[in-house]
Amino acid sequence: MLGLGIESSCDETSLAIIQDGKEVRSFVIYSQIADHAEYRGVVPELASRAHLEKINPLLETALREANIQISDLSYVSVSSHPGLMGSLLIGAQLARCIALTHQIPIVAVNHLEAHFAVIRLEEELPNFPLLAVLLSGGNSSIYLYHDFGKMEKIADTMDDALGEAFDKVSAILNLPYPGGPPVERLAKEYAETQEKEVASFFPKLLKDAPSDSLDFSFSGLKTAVMYHVQRQQLEIDARKICYDFQNSAFELVLRNVKKAVKKTGIRNIAFAGGVLANGTLRNEIETISKRESWRVFYPKKKIYCTDNGAMVACLGYYLFQKGHRSPIDFLVSPKPKIEAKL
Repeated sequence: MLGLGIESSCDETSLAIIQDGKEVRSFVIYSQIADHAEYRGVVPELASRAHLEKINPLLETALREANIQISDLSYVSVSSHPGLMGSLLIGAQLARCIALTHQIPIVAVNHLEAHFAVIRLEEELPNFPLLAVLLSGGNSSIYLYHDFGKMEKIADTMDDALGEAFDKVSAILNLPYPGGPPVERLAKEYAETQEKEVASFFPKLLKDAPSDSLDFSFSGLKTAVMYHVQRQQLEIDARKICYDFQNSAFELVLRNVKKAVKKTGIRNIAFAGGVLANGTLRNEIETISKRESWRVFYPKKKIYCTDNGAMVACLGYYLFQKGHRSPIDFLVSPKPKIEAKL
């Protein structure tokens, strides 16, 4: 069974053709990072225009690389929520055109859930339920993942998402956009030069939070970085700041995951989202999983951590197998449709 995945929710235009939910026949992506870099954030109008310009040529490339015709597809899967409205509409219109012209069923998917489905392209996941931890530029959440199409949010960020905090700290330190790679690089440089642990510039996050609280907050950490830089002015050590920032942020993530395991009793945990491209976080996840006897899963290929068509096609396959079909006039939305609390 061949399925096409279309992802255009934010600033990546990506299509992929997946066979039987596991084999990647083609994978194409256009990243808009350079288009938005001077603004240090995604400009919605620029994003939707770029999707419009790139999506048809990318479809042609994906079909050519997979060596198939559109008529060979069993389904077309597309991100319908959440995301930027203008960007989502570009992918949705392509899916509708394919469906109308070739009578191919549409499977509209939640692109947040798709981040976890992509792990199945690299390894088998255990049976549901799972804990699912999403860390990206717009999300810092923990879900109770009951089944395909059924995720229950049990923790969220109260302000900035973790990826957003990386971008803001990078801007404060006059580092490039997006902030994840340069902050990680400087933190690693600092770690490699230190023979012993030095006290952190920043306090422990949410240290007085109730024991049953699983929510995140990274805005205060970003503000602490800003005040520290303002106080020190030209005498700042950017490497130490990045190192302490990462340590504080990741400590909160893993502390909350540990509490979520205790609260739910679930020890199978899927991690996903752009922040999972960070090597330090991956190492810390592996370390704590061995200590706590967790089974952890995350995308091994860093390209799968970003928004991409392969994750959409993969989730579409499992939903299609369960009988999901979307009407030609399916809705797109900037908001997630999974708001329930445990």
